[in-house]
Amino acid sequence: MTTDIYKVQKLQHPIRARRLEVRRAVELGPSMRRITLGGDALAGFVSASFDDHVKLVVPDAAGQEPNLPTLGPDGLVFEEGRAKPAMRDYTPRRYDPDANELDIDFVLGHAGPATAWATHAEPGHPIGIAGPRGSLVVPNAFDWHVLIGDETAIPAIGRRLEELPASAQAIVIIRTLAGDGRVELHGECRRDIRRVVGGPGELDTGEGVLLSAVRELALPDEGEGYVWAAGEYSEIRAVRRHLAEVLGVDKSRIRAASYWRREAANAHERFD
Repeated sequence: MTTDIYKVQKLQHPIRARRLEVRRAVELGPSMRRITLGGDALAGFVSASFDDHVKLVVPDAAGQEPNLPTLGPDGLVFEEGRAKPAMRDYTPRRYDPDANELDIDFVLGHAGPATAWATHAEPGHPIGIAGPRGSLVVPNAFDWHVLIGDETAIPAIGRRLEELPASAQAIVIIRTLAGDGRVELHGECRRDIRRVVGGPGELDTGEGVLLSAVRELALPDEGEGYVWAAGEYSEIRAVRRHLAEVLGVDKSRIRAASYWRREAANAHERFD
């Protein structure tokens, strides 16, 4: 039975566009790069949930100034006479308010303007961010947590593991395109990390190695739990269906999100 300590909380945050600069870039592996952004404009930044997302306002090329919007009565307003910039959703991996630093992890195998920018970004290069506009806060009070996703979900999964208390149990299933896509994950909670390698499966069905791994999943017999999943639309839709219809997880205990779609760019949506 759901009690107040297990209630998922929705928070709204004021929207603000910020101009930041690259402070450093670190290769986490052949397929992932961490960009640390900084600047006085980060003051007051809020990210209350591990799967928050900010909008990156991407310059036309690394080193160029972004077309940073201002906040108008109807939302973000861009400078007239300039092309509207590419904007992509990314997870705030780490925020340090004392150092005014924000880490964003980029999967380099996904083609797109943000990935291209991150591949060539160097210290001093500017970029814009906006948000997060809201957070869905999943309580740490749950006894166990299941975290499922592909490479694009690794930043959120990594942040969640580091935020969970030592008393929590986490079962993690991650799909990468190649074996060298492995990124080390840390945290104080008890962790059962399962990694599979392969593509996202057949379009529209989601059949593939991630769903196969989820089919082998046995949920803990005791305690209260929550399941989080994110990745490619068709794949995560199939995973969510299996969780609800086969494993019997109540839909109120599932947060499933599409981070990308093979047939559409810049797709980020939640399954209700």
